[in-house]
Amino acid sequence: MAVHTFGRLAGGQEVLEISLFGGGLAVDVLSYGAVLRDIRLATADGSRSVVLGYSRLEDYVAHSPYFGALVGRCANRIAGGRFELAGRTVTLDRNEAGRTHLHGGSGGFWGRVWDVVEIEPDAVTLALVSADGDQGYPGTVAVRCRYEVIGAGRLAIELSATTDAPTIVNLAAHSYFDLDRVDTILDHRLLLPADAVTQVDKALIPTGVIAPVHGTALDFRASRPIRDAGAALDLNYVLAMTPVASPRLVARLEGPRSGLALEVHSTEPGLQVYDGNAMHGPVPLADGRPVRRNGGVCLEPQRFPDAVHHPHFPAVVLRPGETYRQRSEYHFMVL
Repeated sequence: MAVHTFGRLAGGQEVLEISLFGGGLAVDVLSYGAVLRDIRLATADGSRSVVLGYSRLEDYVAHSPYFGALVGRCANRIAGGRFELAGRTVTLDRNEAGRTHLHGGSGGFWGRVWDVVEIEPDAVTLALVSADGDQGYPGTVAVRCRYEVIGAGRLAIELSATTDAPTIVNLAAHSYFDLDRVDTILDHRLLLPADAVTQVDKALIPTGVIAPVHGTALDFRASRPIRDAGAALDLNYVLAMTPVASPRLVARLEGPRSGLALEVHSTEPGLQVYDGNAMHGPVPLADGRPVRRNGGVCLEPQRFPDAVHHPHFPAVVLRPGETYRQRSEYHFMVL
C-alpha cells in the first residue's frame, strides 16, 4: 500500500492516490471521483494495465468520460430530469443535451473529492456526503465505497448508502476495460448470461419493455466478439428483477490478443454495457495512446436506467432506515 498526492484542484483541494498491491494486482484509486485510475495484472510478460485512465488530475477534471469513476447519486439516465416522489415533483440537473439527467448530474459523485476514511494493506474506504438538494435530489445521503484486493487477480467493490429522507440511489463503477491494448475492443469476446434487455428509444431512454435477446444480434449468452452486435452498444442487460444476496457471474470478457480474461460478478440485477462508441478526447491516455472510439468497454453493474419511471423495474427509491448495498467483483486471469 502507498499513498501520495496525485494533484490539486483549481481551488487548492488535494487529491490523493492510494495504491493497493496483492494477488498479482496493482490498483490505483483516486480520492477524486473514487476513480479506479489503473488496474495492472502481473503476467509472464510483465505487468499489464487493463483499464483506461489519465496520468494527470487536470485531464480527469476537463476531459474524462467517467473513466474509472463511481457515478451517482443515480447512475445512468432519468428521462426529462424529473420524477414524482413522496407527493412532490423532483427536478434534477439536465446535463445531457439539456433533456436528460445522466450519472448524477453535472456535479455528480464522479467529480467530487471523497474523504479517505480508512486505509488498510489491501483495501481503501472512501466516503462522501451528498446534501439535500444536491443536483436537485431530496434528502442528505451518506455514501461509502470500499475497494479491496481479495485474492489472486481479484478486486472487490462494496458500495453502501443511507438517507434521512426518501430519495433515489443507483451507484455504478464506470471503468473502461481494454485487455488487448490495441485501437479497438470490438474483437474482444463477450459473454452475458442475460435473457433480455431494457428496450430504449432514440435518446437511450427505456420504453418500459423488457425485450428478449433470443434471435437478435444482442444475444451474448454464448461468447462472441463485441462487433457481432452489429451496432453501437449502450444498453442495460437484464440479469434479474431484484438484487441478489451474493455476487454471481454477470459478464465475461476475453482479449484475443493478450490471452487475458475478466469475469465481473455482482449482486446487481442489471448490467449496462457500453462499447465506447462516443469516446473521443484531445489529450492522450496514461500510456500515451489517443482516446479513440470503441477504445474501451464498460461493464457497469447497477439497477435499471430510468427505473424511477417504471414500477416493474428493480426499485431505486431509498428511504430513511434502509441501506442501499452493492457488491461487485472483478476477477482477472491469464488464459
